[in-house]
Amino acid sequence: MAKKYTKEHEWIEVAGTVGTVGISDYAQEQLGDVVFVELPKVGATVAKNGQIAVVESVKAASEIYAPVSGTVAAVNEALAKEPALVNQSAEDKGWFFKIALSDPGELAGLMDAAAYKKFTEGKA
Repeated sequence: MAKKYTKEHEWIEVAGTVGTVGISDYAQEQLGDVVFVELPKVGATVAKNGQIAVVESVKAASEIYAPVSGTVAAVNEALAKEPALVNQSAEDKGWFFKIALSDPGELAGLMDAAAYKKFTEGKA
C-alpha cells in the first residue's frame, strides 16, 4: 500500500494489518535538527488522533499523533541513539513505530501523496 498522510504531518504505510508510522519529510524540514524522540511503549494501545510520541528539535517539541487506532507492535530503537535519522530519512529509516490496526477502515480518511503535497502547499 502507498503511504497515506495526516493533516498533522504523520505518514503510515500498511503491509497486511500492520502500519509503519513516521513524520513526513515536510514536517522534519519545518522542525529543523531533531535532537530527541520519545517513542511509545510496545503493547500500548492508542485511538486514532491520540498523542503517541514526541519529537524534539532545536526549534521546538512536537507531539506525534496516531494516524489510526491500534496497538504498538514495534518501535524504531535506532532513534534513541540517532534521532537525526528523522532528518536524514524521515519517510524511510526514520520511522517511529509500527501499529497493528484495530480498524483498517480509518485509513480511508487519510490523504494520498498528491493530496498531501497540495495540502502542504496550501492548495487543499
